[in-house]
Amino acid sequence: MMLRNVRRIGLPLLVIGAAACDATPPPVGMARGAELYETCQPCHGAEAAGNPDIAAPAIAGLPQWYIQDQLRGFQAGYRGDHAGDLPGLRMRPMALTLNREGDVESVAEYVASLDPHFPASTLHGNAGVGAASYAVCAACHGADGLGNPDLHAPPIVQLDDWYLLNQLRNFKSGARGARPGDTWGVTMRVNSLALTDQAMQDVIAYVQTLR
Repeated sequence: MMLRNVRRIGLPLLVIGAAACDATPPPVGMARGAELYETCQPCHGAEAAGNPDIAAPAIAGLPQWYIQDQLRGFQAGYRGDHAGDLPGLRMRPMALTLNREGDVESVAEYVASLDPHFPASTLHGNAGVGAASYAVCAACHGADGLGNPDLHAPPIVQLDDWYLLNQLRNFKSGARGARPGDTWGVTMRVNSLALTDQAMQDVIAYVQTLR
């Protein structure tokens, strides 16, 4: 009798175990990305237009490869692990929640599908002076500021000017681009070291003219 009961109990357990082993990760794609993006909305907004009050940049329409790169950088600790980068410190835990297979790709695909925003200028740099400094930037980001995926250089014409300034300051201070293994960040850090704060604002002012 007891053996019979063990067999009866054992069968459902085997079925449950088989189902667990047969479970597949959530599908990669737009629907999954839209669902995941709900967690991002409080900071970046429903249309991913950003919120400068909390240092959340506009990310709508940025290339999928770039968004994936940044999310993986946060996950790996290349970004968001420095005490001087408060927005990055807030962002890293959010990136770490994307821990299922396909999560990063899905949310990046969804954000890339949104209509891009070109935020208004907020800085007061001298675009004419900045044009000369931009010659160094053009080698990676292109003369038009549209970026180069082969060099992991994003289209900076779509990024908020205050965000660009914050990131250049982060590269210069070592809050970004100083971690071993962050190949592309190291390149940016080297270039940022030659810029004064005013020079950063001037080159960003020039970038704003490329839209």
